[in-house]
Amino acid sequence: MTTPPVPERSAPLLAIIGLRRSFGEVAVLSGVDAEVRPGEAVALVGPNGSGKSTLLRCVAGTDRPSAGSIRLCGQPMRERDLQTRRAVAAVLDDVEFFADLAVAEHLALLMSAHGDDAPDEHAAELLAEVGLADAADQLPAGLSSGQRRRLALATCFARPRLLTLLDEPEQRLDQAGRRWLTGRLLAEKEEGRGVLFASHDRDLVTAVADRVLDLGVAS
Repeated sequence: MTTPPVPERSAPLLAIIGLRRSFGEVAVLSGVDAEVRPGEAVALVGPNGSGKSTLLRCVAGTDRPSAGSIRLCGQPMRERDLQTRRAVAAVLDDVEFFADLAVAEHLALLMSAHGDDAPDEHAAELLAEVGLADAADQLPAGLSSGQRRRLALATCFARPRLLTLLDEPEQRLDQAGRRWLTGRLLAEKEEGRGVLFASHDRDLVTAVADRVLDLGVAS
């Protein structure tokens, strides 16, 4: 499976325009505007409850805005559209894994589903990168919380994408894991992808983000 053409770096990959999300009388997002261009990372910061996760879910299509628009590569973004599925990879919540598939089998199956011509080989390479090579034959239930987080992130990086969406990806990672994550997100940018992520880790935000959107102020 191929991804849509990458827009020019001067054009937005993702455009969020006047996004609002209310739950009853409570406005969580009040007219948020943001852009992510190819090769850029935008960090969402703010206290818990400021709408970071809600914004990411709206972009990913798992929640519906009350008003405003979201455009991907200049087109309205719809979660069920083939273009969106080809272009967006996300880890927003805890990922559920198949109980009877080993760690390596999860990634190989995902890669195969997206047209990878050597899924077993590439899954092994990705597991080595995320520090799970020794756990390749384990079932997910036997992993530690940090290992499960690494595997969840690996499922994102195992698929084709133009835009990477991550909600507090540093959660449950040790210092070595956070260093790896920083390097991986910088690599996403170097490869021309856009990154939109929420984080409480100031070091990660400082190292990776080209712009910071403080929803505690903006919303």
